[in-house]
Amino acid sequence: MNRSLSVLLLSVLLLSVLLLLSSCQRRRNHIVVASKNFTEQVVLAEILAQHIERRLHVQVERRFYLGGSYIAHQALIAGRVDIYPEYTGTALTAILKLPPQHEPAAAYNAVRREYMQRFQVEVGQPFGFNNTFAMIVRGDDARNLHITTLSQAAAAAPQWRVGVGYEFLERPDGFNGLVAAYGLHFKDAPRVMDLGLLYRTLQEKQVDIVAGNSTDGLIAALGCVVLQDDRNYFPPYEAVPLVRQDALARFPGLNAALSELAGKISDDEMRRLNYAIDGEHRDVKAVASEFLNSKGL
Repeated sequence: MNRSLSVLLLSVLLLSVLLLLSSCQRRRNHIVVASKNFTEQVVLAEILAQHIERRLHVQVERRFYLGGSYIAHQALIAGRVDIYPEYTGTALTAILKLPPQHEPAAAYNAVRREYMQRFQVEVGQPFGFNNTFAMIVRGDDARNLHITTLSQAAAAAPQWRVGVGYEFLERPDGFNGLVAAYGLHFKDAPRVMDLGLLYRTLQEKQVDIVAGNSTDGLIAALGCVVLQDDRNYFPPYEAVPLVRQDALARFPGLNAALSELAGKISDDEMRRLNYAIDGEHRDVKAVASEFLNSKGL
């Protein structure tokens, strides 16, 4: 090997080592909080970020709007992020590929056990609310057709167009299982769209039913109706923080700080937080700060 090539290879190797050490140093000195790509995730992630900053007095890097569950999960286990909020039902079925658990404690315990064994990730205590999937229709339609449940919706479904998010179409606890469980046959193939467009297309009558979330702030604000999941198709989706074990080791006070958020957010409070962003168009940092102040945190 000639001398120039040897010098070049050595330089590349030294640069790689320096970059690795630099990366490790950066990760030792701050925490990366991430979120998926919808309002509630960003609100929860901002609450986490601000609470950590207040309690630990360390720098928190925000990496919001990463994408869906799979992208956020890969970023976590690869070490690119330290914390992001997730839902027990999503973790159980979409990530772990395990059968649904319809009892909340059983779902939580299964997720906590498997995440530690498979990924060395700690599942924190639930924030306090359950954000289940929700099939939502316009209020006028529900009243005119006298429909309150998904079983009753089967008769109207052949005249309805359905709107769903990208992830809901593919998930094992998503669209295909839902239509099988209730015998739903819609007018057209599902219209797949960004979650932020669901309510607009519903209000503009481009679709007639959408797969939203039960804590969406726009449901009540727009006079929409959630059809009851009367056959209990959807598992519980308690919101929890997922945290890498190495982050807990680097920051000894992190676990205690996260525990202070356990049980602090009810279903109604989460709807109000979401509406503050989606309905009132307020700044997420201000909304998160006000929430933490209201809880004495």
